[in-house]
Amino acid sequence: MRVRFSDVFPLKACRYHEVTGAGSYSFAAICCGVTSGKAIWFVEGWVPEVLNPHGLQTYCDPHRVLIGKCAGALDILAATEESLRSGSVSLVVAELTKPLSLIAGRRLQLAAEAGSSTGLMIVREGMGSNATQTRWSISPAYSLDDSTQMRWELNKNKEGTCGNWKVCWNDEAHRISVVSEPAQRAHSAHKTY
Repeated sequence: MRVRFSDVFPLKACRYHEVTGAGSYSFAAICCGVTSGKAIWFVEGWVPEVLNPHGLQTYCDPHRVLIGKCAGALDILAATEESLRSGSVSLVVAELTKPLSLIAGRRLQLAAEAGSSTGLMIVREGMGSNATQTRWSISPAYSLDDSTQMRWELNKNKEGTCGNWKVCWNDEAHRISVVSEPAQRAHSAHKTY
């Protein structure tokens, strides 16, 4: 049975999730926009490219997102865990440059449960932890009509099956819309002229 999009997005609260791929920052920004409260986004201080909150305004109110710079990977994990556990923000996003161990993932999961918060780790391919609730891979999708289309693939889901969807950002409704797959025409695909 195919999983329904509405069963897996918005991300389940009291859990931590992972995202990878070229569209992972858009995914994280959209998650900031659909969360009910404030969000904090942690980055390592040595990384020269830092997120500008005003770049998020397509998807969320940048005044609701705090950017936190940490000295290194261990500091990001510690700050993420504390923020999740405190419950002072609804969403904690962390950009990770080192692989997550099973123990670190489990600690994040327990912290999210304790603080009733949602965690989202932006990881590189193969760097995630088996403790994550869901793991997403986000990539752009080519479309003649809409430059905002993305392919969202759910690669790991602790509560059910995986799936993939073509989605686009709806500016008017300020939300994600699932794009229907085009129907295959029986005769037009094989015509020769």
